[in-house]
Amino acid sequence: MLRQFLPEEHVESVLDINPSKLKKRGIKALVTDLDNTLIAWNKEKVTPELVQWFSSLEAAGISVMILSNNSEKRVKLFSNSSGVSYIFRAHKPLPFAFKRAMRLMKVQKDEMVVVGDQLLTDIWGANRVGMHTILVTPIVDSDGWATKLNRHLERFILSRLRHRGLLKWED
Repeated sequence: MLRQFLPEEHVESVLDINPSKLKKRGIKALVTDLDNTLIAWNKEKVTPELVQWFSSLEAAGISVMILSNNSEKRVKLFSNSSGVSYIFRAHKPLPFAFKRAMRLMKVQKDEMVVVGDQLLTDIWGANRVGMHTILVTPIVDSDGWATKLNRHLERFILSRLRHRGLLKWED
């Protein structure tokens, strides 16, 4: 059961994800969470580094979409400044939005990678659908109230994964 929460990879930042390496693996689409993955949960605007990263993904032929449980107002604000399409109120970890993103991006599940900072929403949801997963270290240590509970459960799950020797990285 714990393997459902196990990401294939772990990186400190989305900026550590190399588009050319994704392309070599056959990835054509990248779906990413917004809050604490791309920007801090309490910030609104895209950074110049993210703009450059989005451009490098596009140059590699990899399309990008934001998949967020947040409201349309929150996600649209970021999307308008970044030019990245989005799905809001995704209800992750339920599979519906992941499958919708796959249809909209016209890819198969093995051609898509899902990037996020939460095991219980991003990673578990994508793993349930059979997609590639990359866990990102949260940008800031603070979280919105709803995420705080998830973080406690995540720490427990990570400790169990570590105890069983399933993690390939250290905190």
